[in-house]
Amino acid sequence: MTFYFHRPTELSMARVLSLFRPQPFLVHVGRRKPMLCKMSMDSRARKVFAAAVEAVQPDAVVRQSIERKEDSVIISGQKFTLKHNVHLVGFGKAVLGMAAEAERIVGDHLVKGIISVPHGIQQTLQQHGKNHLLLKENSRIRVMEGAKHNLPDSDAQKAAEGIKQLASELTEKDLLLVLISGGGSALLPAPTPPISLQQKQDVTRKLAGAGATIQELNTVRRALSVLKGGGLAHCAQPAQVVSLILSDVIGDPLDLIASGPTVWSEVWPEEVLSVLERYKLLNCLPASVKEVLGKPMPRWRENKGKSNTSGRVVNTVIGSNSVALKWAGRRARELGFRPLVLAPGVCGDVRSVSRLYGLLARFACSREEPPPEIAAELLRLGPEVGVESWDLCRTMQVLGEGRTEGWGSTCLLAGGEPTVELTGKGRGGRNQELALLVGLELRDMKLPPNGPVFLSGGTDGQDGPTEAAGAITDGGLYEEAQAQGLDIHSFLTNNDSYTFFTRLSAGQRLLVPGLTCTNVMDVHMLLIPPIPISMR
Repeated sequence: MTFYFHRPTELSMARVLSLFRPQPFLVHVGRRKPMLCKMSMDSRARKVFAAAVEAVQPDAVVRQSIERKEDSVIISGQKFTLKHNVHLVGFGKAVLGMAAEAERIVGDHLVKGIISVPHGIQQTLQQHGKNHLLLKENSRIRVMEGAKHNLPDSDAQKAAEGIKQLASELTEKDLLLVLISGGGSALLPAPTPPISLQQKQDVTRKLAGAGATIQELNTVRRALSVLKGGGLAHCAQPAQVVSLILSDVIGDPLDLIASGPTVWSEVWPEEVLSVLERYKLLNCLPASVKEVLGKPMPRWRENKGKSNTSGRVVNTVIGSNSVALKWAGRRARELGFRPLVLAPGVCGDVRSVSRLYGLLARFACSREEPPPEIAAELLRLGPEVGVESWDLCRTMQVLGEGRTEGWGSTCLLAGGEPTVELTGKGRGGRNQELALLVGLELRDMKLPPNGPVFLSGGTDGQDGPTEAAGAITDGGLYEEAQAQGLDIHSFLTNNDSYTFFTRLSAGQRLLVPGLTCTNVMDVHMLLIPPIPISMR
């Protein structure tokens, strides 16, 4: 049977909205008794967020992805023999904890390893009591710190050279375990000679400043790099390469995470030059960059691409926003909520995203059949914020059924990485600004526990240059701020959401989980209480 789904502009609004009308028979027959929970909605929201972060801890995701069976391991459904032939490399902000767990599992067959991690990470983990994410004293893995302020530097380049040398010395009997997480691109800088690191950075910085997309930036990065775009996998031939990836990118595209060092990709000079010409950078390129781009391409990426199909390179995403949302949903159910995932790739401007959540809250909390204008606006807004019309229709249908059938409380979950337009110089981040904007959207709605609660938090524990991961809000935010002499709109204009939440009620609405040691973007949560319904 084939199902057809039309584009939003082709949808018959009457047909779509009919999905959400109450069904009187189900109201009386299917009503469930709501689960009671003495814990406040604020506390439960924090616990659900904590579960999301816990699910994507670097050691946990590695432990769940590697199954050890005597002298072999099973990864992503494939079996690999262990004969003192394991080598390990890694790069990224969460890689230290990933490497520590990998060594616990296959350490008896590990020959050696090198990982490139952020400057100061070992000391930071020790200070926060995260010793389980540190390597043991007699570890065979060498830790190299670099990339201060998340920018490629000479220390990170030395680590990349060490990783390249290790990979280049492997034979067909060896197994190279590659650990990758967010921040990996800055920790693996290996410009193609004679290009210097500074020259490569200048080109990519100018591109970013001119408004190039992430895809365009990666096209140029791969062309100017020895290891990105499958370069590391090429260096490791003929060894077996297995990459375990903790994704911090919407949709988990393997070629974009750390610029895809183990993902084969062709690099054509015409494509690279087209990108540079589009942003008027051709005339200001260094001679070294022109020399590299003038060489015949595609390079080895075309000739060696067959190796990828032979199974000598295995790439598997072991942790992502979807994984975090899955476990958050399980915890929400334990706390008396019916979990419902909207989408893991919410993006776009925070003002549009806040409008989305405000509309969903009003749709779900309506005591009668919601006005059709709400569903219509949601469907128009979806493409702006990375949410498919199908996902919105499904979500509205479930919320409608939950309301009419008396399912009790609902926990609507989503993830992604919205953006903020900078208009001021205050302190804050996208999660705190989103929470502040949603608070305005919820104005005049009932207060918890009879009204909705919204949480937005970054899984890395740091929202912008602040110590908070995000914030929690509800329909009482505006009046609470007014009573304390805080003008929400002034704080928003100055992008000063952290200062706002710090001053509001002594910071009680801030979400401050501390060092999380991971990053799979953001978690958004809308808690919806049981709604007494009025049937016509």
